[in-house]
Amino acid sequence: MYIDADGLLNTAHFIFSPNYDDRPHGIDINLLVIHNISLPPNDFTGNGVIDLFTNQIDPQAHPYYQTLAGLKVSTHFFIRRTGAVIQFVSCNKRAWHAGISYWRKKERCNDFSIGIELEGSDTIAFTDNQYTQLIALTQCLYQRYPIQDIAGHCHIAPERKTDPGPYFEWQRYLSALRNDNKEFQ
Repeated sequence: MYIDADGLLNTAHFIFSPNYDDRPHGIDINLLVIHNISLPPNDFTGNGVIDLFTNQIDPQAHPYYQTLAGLKVSTHFFIRRTGAVIQFVSCNKRAWHAGISYWRKKERCNDFSIGIELEGSDTIAFTDNQYTQLIALTQCLYQRYPIQDIAGHCHIAPERKTDPGPYFEWQRYLSALRNDNKEFQ
C-alpha cells in the first residue's frame, strides 16, 4: 500500500467527487481527521454515502436525505464495514470534510488535513476489518505526509460534531500504530 505523487492510494477504489479544491499554497498536510458516517443513519447496506460525496443523493429516496439536499461535502477516504477503501479526493487536494473547525489554534482544518470516514455511527462498534485498514492507511499516510496529529471530528468541531463517536477505540488504534511503527512512539 502506498500513496503516489498524485496523492492517490494504490489499493483504493477511486470514485471521483467534484467537492474539492486546491489547498492553500505552502500549507503542510499534518493532521488526520477520523469521522463516521452512514446513510441512512445506522444503515450500512447501500451507497448513500457514495451518493452524498458525488452529489448524486436523491432527497426522495429516504426522509433523512431531504436534510442533505444541495449539500456539497467530500472526504479523502471512506472505509466500509468490510474494510474496502474508497478514495474520493486526492490527498494533495482539499476535501470538504471538516467544515467550521480548528486545531491547535489554526482554523479551517480542511486546509491542512486528510479526512478518513469510517462507515459507522455513534451507536455501533466498528469492525476489525475497519481497524486493520485504518491502521494500514494511517501508516501509509504518515510515510507520505508530515502528519503530526490525529483527531476525531469531535475534537476539531466540538460544538457541532460527535464522531467518530464513543464506540471508536482510540486506545486500540493508537496502540497498534505505536506497536507497528517506532515513528508513532
